[in-house]
Amino acid sequence: MTELPRSARVVIIGGGIVGCSVAYHLGQLGLTDTLLVERKKLTSGTTFHAAGLVGQLRTSASITQLLGYSVALYRKLATETGLQTGWKMNGGLRLACTADRWTEVRRQATTAHSFGLEMHLLTPREAQDLWPLMTIDDLVGAAYLPTDGQANPSDITQSLAKGARMAGVTILEDTPVTRILVEDGRIRGVETAHGTVACEKVVCCAGQWTRALAATVGVNVPLVAVEHQYMVTDRIDGVTADLPTLRDPDRLTYWKEEVGGLVWGGYEPNPKPWAVNGIPHEFHFELLTSDWDHYGQFMENAMHRVPALRTAGVKQLINGPESFTPDGNFILGEAPELRNFFVGAGFNAFGIASGGGAGMALAEWVARAEPPFDLWPVDIRRFAGTHRATDWVRSRTLEAYGRHYSIAWPGEEMRSARPGLTSPLYPLLQAAGAVFGEKLGWERPNWFADLSQGEIAEDRHSFGAAGLVGGGPARASGRPAGRRADRSDLVRKVPPDRPGCRRSPCLDRFRAG
Repeated sequence: MTELPRSARVVIIGGGIVGCSVAYHLGQLGLTDTLLVERKKLTSGTTFHAAGLVGQLRTSASITQLLGYSVALYRKLATETGLQTGWKMNGGLRLACTADRWTEVRRQATTAHSFGLEMHLLTPREAQDLWPLMTIDDLVGAAYLPTDGQANPSDITQSLAKGARMAGVTILEDTPVTRILVEDGRIRGVETAHGTVACEKVVCCAGQWTRALAATVGVNVPLVAVEHQYMVTDRIDGVTADLPTLRDPDRLTYWKEEVGGLVWGGYEPNPKPWAVNGIPHEFHFELLTSDWDHYGQFMENAMHRVPALRTAGVKQLINGPESFTPDGNFILGEAPELRNFFVGAGFNAFGIASGGGAGMALAEWVARAEPPFDLWPVDIRRFAGTHRATDWVRSRTLEAYGRHYSIAWPGEEMRSARPGLTSPLYPLLQAAGAVFGEKLGWERPNWFADLSQGEIAEDRHSFGAAGLVGGGPARASGRPAGRRADRSDLVRKVPPDRPGCRRSPCLDRFRAG
């Protein structure tokens, strides 16, 4: 075992894919005086049981770009390190079964094309040509991203770790952190089971353990562990090695090929929290008991989409805990409560897809005190003191999990754990027909229903034309067309490769390659 150093400039806590990606990218940036410590073994938290789909399409342009970086990295990593990653760029299909879903997909395609991501809109028959095992009787259309793919999570992590070591970064397993040392509001070091390491900066990538560990130094990381299951089948005739990954959000399921069979799972509307009273002390390389009854709610939808599933053998139903967040986005960046304490956690079961890009962004954040481009949708500072209560975090997170495959309506509000903070005017506004939204826990009226005309005081969501005043269909923001609403959600952000934006060394490296 490598001896624990007495000091390091940066200490990374956690040896999953995100922690190893941060270590790799800090090495690429020349910050080789970096130490990664893992409490047990690399990948032993949640990385080892991840399904391994790597998709790039998200409702946020910035996050889609970050996921695109992951793909660029995974395509080159094995050549660089000599360790295979299991990366396979077999493309990805996303299905649309309703007119509204098709509108959402077409809008995502416009966003993808705006910064050069190749994406094709397909007819149901064209989609079936790529995925012959599925039925298409309910399809409106599909999107195909040829650069999507799949990978082996453990292999990618080990390859990133080797790349970090090749650059001079130190990685130590079986080295649990027992305390983070803070003096006068500044990071001073970390205490481990084998000694103390003085450091300037700490990067906490401890997965589902992050919330409890960060809380010891006053940092709020709103995430909780939720059970997530997927099934692995025996070989199925017609499943080929080049079969694209498949996401069927209207039927709440995802699919990928594995050794001639299928891996498939989903996001149920009634998720089950895990470790409500704390994560077991020695939990590592462990799975949870399979819950066949709970998983059964997917079966009818899944068998309709892939009839071959009716006769396929089942190898295993895997149930593993994953860390999820109250808004379905991961948590990245420097904590507002403590300078030089950085967080990369809460990846909502798409940590493999995010790992490369999140590690790059966080490494640049650590090295240069700012992210490489606009990452506000995942910035830890989007949460406030009102989001510290564990009951609120769990309630809102379970709602977000249940909405994982829901249509992302413009202006849609979350409903759980409300009302939170209200002003003395709240009951008066409510009686006047106010329909409330929430900002940082506070209830404030978005619009007012005309109760005298029998208008119902509730949002009606649509992708229809927004900005009209004086009647017409429901607004795209969810408010009636006769009321003016906040348009801040329509502000365009300048892509990071436009003139005047700071260049990212890691992004430049892969653009050049």
